[in-house]
Amino acid sequence: MNIQNTQECFVQLWLRLERTRRLLAGQYKRFCIRRVLKTWFGGEADDDFIWEVCTRCEQMGLDELPLPSLYPRKHRELLRAIVSVKLGISYYRVDLKALDAAYSIAYPWSTPLNVNKKKV
Repeated sequence: MNIQNTQECFVQLWLRLERTRRLLAGQYKRFCIRRVLKTWFGGEADDDFIWEVCTRCEQMGLDELPLPSLYPRKHRELLRAIVSVKLGISYYRVDLKALDAAYSIAYPWSTPLNVNKKKV
């Protein structure tokens, strides 16, 4: 899996996240960070890799994840952490505008994801 800090890659990650959720549901397995990383990266997703992703997105590895289309905030942070760990860049250098725009492309019927808007 080739991961980049681009909108096209983020669209693929959002869509792959939904496919993984359906796959795991079909196998009666828990949809959690640990299972997603093991499914996506196989043997590369060792305990250190999983710990690093979980630490960066501030979530527990075995906690059940909600639907990506209904509760995208946790998944946004998960994808942000995966990209930063895989590319070896800072968590804050991930392109959030591209990540949010990719969500709107992957889930066009959902409310746009924009948590960086200025608050009054």
